[in-house]
Amino acid sequence: MNQNKHPQKDAYHLILEAIDMGLYKPGDRLVESELADRFGMSRTPIREALQRLETQSLLERDGRSLIVATLDHNQMAELYVVRRELEGLAARLAARHATDEEVRVLQEMVTADDALVGDPVALSRANRRFHKQIHLASHNRYLVQQLDLVHRTMALMATTSLAAQGRGEIAQGEHAGIVAAIQARDGEAAEAALKDHISIAFMTRLKQDARQRERNS
Repeated sequence: MNQNKHPQKDAYHLILEAIDMGLYKPGDRLVESELADRFGMSRTPIREALQRLETQSLLERDGRSLIVATLDHNQMAELYVVRRELEGLAARLAARHATDEEVRVLQEMVTADDALVGDPVALSRANRRFHKQIHLASHNRYLVQQLDLVHRTMALMATTSLAAQGRGEIAQGEHAGIVAAIQARDGEAAEAALKDHISIAFMTRLKQDARQRERNS
């Protein structure tokens, strides 16, 4: 029985990772046989993984096919509301519980990521690592689990807000402010700084979407 579950788990996480890395983008069709070939496994665990991803709304039906889901405006707004609150809580808890070593790692990440400002794709990956580090520094496993789900769903957005002109440099300044508040052990300031950071990212994405709609009209 356990042997059946293990490949299912592997297939699930492999497909998730492929979506997160942008190998499969919103609207892309996922075909069992192609996935089985890509990951070198039978179609049964792939099929079970696809069913699981569909129940989590990460995939949706298009006729008889499964495609990577696309978030509509309302879903995106709902996701950002939840993300803002959970990320803020993580920053507040990190200010309280992060070790000195964890704070230094966050500081080093900000410094290293400054060099990526001109590369939105690389900066987006670094941004995920930075936020994940804050989640872990909260030392609350249940919060980390919920934020993992939120960030998986973020992969359903076709573009990154960091691609907007000037956003990367501004976001890096915001990251530095968040880390400074965590280092100062000021939970309220850390929470406020991270919530503001998420709000600005959301507004940037709304402007991106508005421009995209204008181009498509």
